[in-house]
Amino acid sequence: MKITCALSDFDFSGIASDLDVVLYGNSGNPMRGSVGAALKQAIVREKVAPAARAWDLLSLALAVVSSDLAGHRDRSPDGWTREFDLTVSVADAPFWNDNAATLQQLLAYLSTDRWTLRFVEGGIFPQPERQPEHPSEDCIVLLSGGLDSYIGAIDLVEQGRRPLAVSQMVRGDGEKQVAFAAEIGGGLRHFQVNHNADVPDAENPPSQRARSIIFLAYGVLMATTLARYHAGDEVTLYVCENGFIALNPPLTGGRLGSLSTRTTHPIVFSLLQQVLDAAGLRVRIVNPYRFKTKGEMLEECLGQPLLAAHAYQTTSCGRFKQFGYKHCGRCVPCLVRRAAFHAWNGGDTTHYVYDNLALDDDEHAGFDDVRSALIGIAERREVGTNRWLGSTLSSSLVTDKPSLAAVVERGLAEIESLMLALGVR
Repeated sequence: MKITCALSDFDFSGIASDLDVVLYGNSGNPMRGSVGAALKQAIVREKVAPAARAWDLLSLALAVVSSDLAGHRDRSPDGWTREFDLTVSVADAPFWNDNAATLQQLLAYLSTDRWTLRFVEGGIFPQPERQPEHPSEDCIVLLSGGLDSYIGAIDLVEQGRRPLAVSQMVRGDGEKQVAFAAEIGGGLRHFQVNHNADVPDAENPPSQRARSIIFLAYGVLMATTLARYHAGDEVTLYVCENGFIALNPPLTGGRLGSLSTRTTHPIVFSLLQQVLDAAGLRVRIVNPYRFKTKGEMLEECLGQPLLAAHAYQTTSCGRFKQFGYKHCGRCVPCLVRRAAFHAWNGGDTTHYVYDNLALDDDEHAGFDDVRSALIGIAERREVGTNRWLGSTLSSSLVTDKPSLAAVVERGLAEIESLMLALGVR
């Protein structure tokens, strides 16, 4: 699928595409897509001055999110793998074309699609009308509304850090993000935006496998606005996720598609870090919990009173929207969440649509994710962790492999303990 993403004044007629998408504006044409219509204004309102190449990265991320929505997996030859030929307008086309191969590798791993990237001139680099503000915060933390990012923000404050919280606003989590940012540390500076991607004939439901690139791009952009960045220092972008979900190993051999997302996988971070370093963007991506299970994150959180009061309000479910913004209780993220609460204190006041997983029917004990978890636990015990993980840790881009294998073992042990407690066989 050939897609061109550029500003509204770009001459789209010069490139033959299946879909044109307007960046940072409205298309005014039902046959064109649009993305980031309010995003530029939201950034300008902050009165900050992001780096030029951070703007370009954001433009690429918006283009990728639009492509992910526009591509239909069921129309591909194998029913899954899509092919994208994507052209994006940026301010520094030569640099991005020189680094297209690394970006293509990153996107291919993230989405399991094939990507060809081309960059053309015509990007955006808006400047504040007045003297820009340089926020005094010393780091960036992504705040999704999920449990792990909530713990991460709490821990940073308890450690004496002053993070600026960055959120992608989504229905069902937007109010939580605002509330969490206001509660932690007496109130965090909070940058909350939405990409508002809109394309004709969008895939439904969308795979959104590539969506993490936009979260990371927001974080990078805001990192380059901080006073310490403008002083020449490096800024840390904290992306907090437990090690088990970050690796998200397929529980069985058949769970290799959309059921095993790679949002915070070490390979994704490694490849993006290569691009940031090449771009001269002094932003370091760190997941401080890559060797921790979700249960360990809960148990070791430095702000236990705040966590105990609000942990149940966070979102973990992979099908949250589908169940009326309630946790289903049976998908893999819900199983990991429930197991973590069980390991923490045995009490979990979250409402789960499918609460009693011991019920012997297809909606509970017989549900695919529940059965896959039991099979995965048994198979790992039988063949050993390294063999069970297969190619999950095989890449040279993955470091500290023994520690990562160990966190997978402990993560599975937490799920097994939950299953035993619930009486799931």
